[in-house]
Amino acid sequence: MSEINLNCDVGEGLDNEHLLMPHISSCSIACGGHAGDEETMQRVVDLAIKYGVQIGAHPSYPDRENFGRRSVNMVSEKLIASIREQVGALEDIVGKKGAALYHIKAHGAMYNDMARDRNTAEIFLSAIEKYRESVFIYAPCNSEIERLAVSEGFSIKYEAFADRNYNDDLSLVPRSADNAIIHDKEKVLEHLLFMTKEGKVLTVKGNKVAIKADTFCLHGDNEHAVEILEFLSKAFKCRNGV
Repeated sequence: MSEINLNCDVGEGLDNEHLLMPHISSCSIACGGHAGDEETMQRVVDLAIKYGVQIGAHPSYPDRENFGRRSVNMVSEKLIASIREQVGALEDIVGKKGAALYHIKAHGAMYNDMARDRNTAEIFLSAIEKYRESVFIYAPCNSEIERLAVSEGFSIKYEAFADRNYNDDLSLVPRSADNAIIHDKEKVLEHLLFMTKEGKVLTVKGNKVAIKADTFCLHGDNEHAVEILEFLSKAFKCRNGV
């Protein structure tokens, strides 16, 4: 797709990547923290290479029990070591297949924590220091991780969410809320088009808030992910002549 960049979080146990890959530009592969193991990483990397999809690492708090969706209070050295181990595991697999990491994107609670907490952002950047000049960080605009990463010379790709609703402060509506996730394909398209055309997001309170986005995430574990991606693919081919 030349008009819009879509990404998915993958390798999280649904085994639907072969259906997602034809419709996305990049993928973030779970690498052991919240989901994934060597076998799933190998399989998903092969699919990404087959379909020409950019490969990213998707580290999280080491908390498979809660799928990385709860904040974990860890000694910073242990968290840094865990992030490095996760990213390194995927990097080894990618490198052996003649490819390279394109980006790193934190998962779940870690993503949210480093967006609003400078200390978590500092820990994350310390963990991925070796990738400063070689990969992008996928991060939300107007966040602590964005400001710190830019100031320290990391490259950012601004990420917004095609299938999640937003609050006025650009935080995501918590998954515990009934309206957190957008399941209807036509509403996802409407949400996405508004962000791409207006440079703003329509929040759950009906306000229009400025947002930056280089890439849009559709969660691979959304039960309607394949259906939505197929619909978006057709819609943008129709609208943009892609």
